[in-house]
Amino acid sequence: MTGTQAYGEPWYWDNRYSNEPGPFDWYQKYPSLAPIINLYAPRSNPILVVGSGNSAFSEGMVDDGYTDVVNIDISSVVIEAMQNKYQDRPNLKYMTMDVRDMSPFGSGSFGAIIDKGTLDSILCGNNSRQHATKMLEEIWRVLKDKGVYILVTYGAPLYRMRLLRDSCSWTIKLHVIEKLASEDKSDNPVWELTKPVPLNDDGSAVDEVLGQNPDVHYIYICTKEII
Repeated sequence: MTGTQAYGEPWYWDNRYSNEPGPFDWYQKYPSLAPIINLYAPRSNPILVVGSGNSAFSEGMVDDGYTDVVNIDISSVVIEAMQNKYQDRPNLKYMTMDVRDMSPFGSGSFGAIIDKGTLDSILCGNNSRQHATKMLEEIWRVLKDKGVYILVTYGAPLYRMRLLRDSCSWTIKLHVIEKLASEDKSDNPVWELTKPVPLNDDGSAVDEVLGQNPDVHYIYICTKEII
């Protein structure tokens, strides 16, 4: 098993974090995403960050007034390192866990769940559809009613909408952010971060607004609606 296929395997991440211990943020850092997190994730609710790695994202959330941020990752190596790093920050909790089986958490435990790249990495592996569905069903289970799953991904609606719609009955909004938002701070963003992009079932409306292959990360705001 080589390259991207190993993204769902604990040993791959254990090796990576053993060899690259410095903090690393996939896709976006907290300051560039803060406006959207603040918009959809109330500070008073427990927040779960899945596939947290050694990112400084959760530290940014706590510095921004979030009082209960739980982080899980499949790699015990990185979780141990982060537990040591933040042992004096009780608002930041770190646990070794597979997002496809979060049985230590009761149903309806979290007001918001943040995923930067974890679904994407699972979709790179073997039996990707099956594992992704399992992950989404677990996320649905541990969210409160009206809780939000904030998915930051490179996957355009054409590739993500059907997976999301088939897994659970989410109400979905879409936002976009330029990939280099944090470095660039461009004065003319392709689309305002806090303004949802028009979204239809197959995602074709997004291409009409943003053009083909825009250089953005997609942020799906999936609200759990118990019908």
